Amino acid sequence: MGPADGKGAVETVEAAPAKINLALHVTGQREDGYHLLDMLVTFTEAGDVIRIRHADEDSFSISGRFASDLLQSGASNNLVLKARDLLRSHARQRDIATTPVAIQLEKNLPVASGIGGGSADAAAALRGLIHHWQLDIGDEDLSGIALTLGADVPMCLASKPLIAQGIGEELTLLTQFPQLALVLVNPLKGVSTPQIFRLLAHKQNEPLPAPPDDEGESWLPTMDGLRNDLQLPAISLLPEINDVLAMLRSEGADLARMSGSGATCFGIFSSLQKAEAAAARLRERKPGWYVQETMSIAGRVL
Repeated sequence: MGPADGKGAVETVEAAPAKINLALHVTGQREDGYHLLDMLVTFTEAGDVIRIRHADEDSFSISGRFASDLLQSGASNNLVLKARDLLRSHARQRDIATTPVAIQLEKNLPVASGIGGGSADAAAALRGLIHHWQLDIGDEDLSGIALTLGADVPMCLASKPLIAQGIGEELTLLTQFPQLALVLVNPLKGVSTPQIFRLLAHKQNEPLPAPPDDEGESWLPTMDGLRNDLQLPAISLLPEINDVLAMLRSEGADLARMSGSGATCFGIFSSLQKAEAAAARLRERKPGWYVQETMSIAGRVL
């Protein structure tokens, strides 16, 4: 049976892992205003979920802890719908029919929080719809669609440890990158990414160093010497970010840093058990915050 007969899987489920910027170095700015970045990125088992079912007509629904925040910003503009429409248009140009779909987004990640929620959702929609519609699409075409949706979408499409350069489209997968025990914390207060970049004092900073020769555990001490160039301007806008970092360190994090443009911060712990214990204590201290213990997705080939 082909994709046009609508008899595919009863439900296609696709994870949208949180994207964690373990380091973000701003190395320059293009004439069109886009900033040049060097980013060390990993993804976590925590994230949103996309569910796709065959339907008589297209529909889109949002559930989960942060559904109301997303609905307030306007569901009709959601990147998931843009991903669906771009992929369908690509198929139509090649005379491939695509059936109507009911898409549900389970929104577990805070909105606009520096951990790639919207981009991860769009990438998961692309992966899920390609499977659901049984499309055969080349890597170059898929990368082009992803980049049209946003600079972070190509890396979220990969959802594996990587270094991203340029505006985020130049990807180098790190197949030996270690799995990390993490606690993610967000005070659920927003910060403006454009304003953070405007406050950035220096835009010609040192790039990431070359990956360790053996990768593996050598990354852990290497990460300590890296940085997020957006962290200080973000703290100037939202001092609570500094409080989050201090709390993570006080709970035993080996490294605490802001992810992306914030306000989510992460702490790296020596084991999942320690991360779980720290997260439990942080939830007691700050019951209104987003606190999530998780493991990163390993790059290591087992």
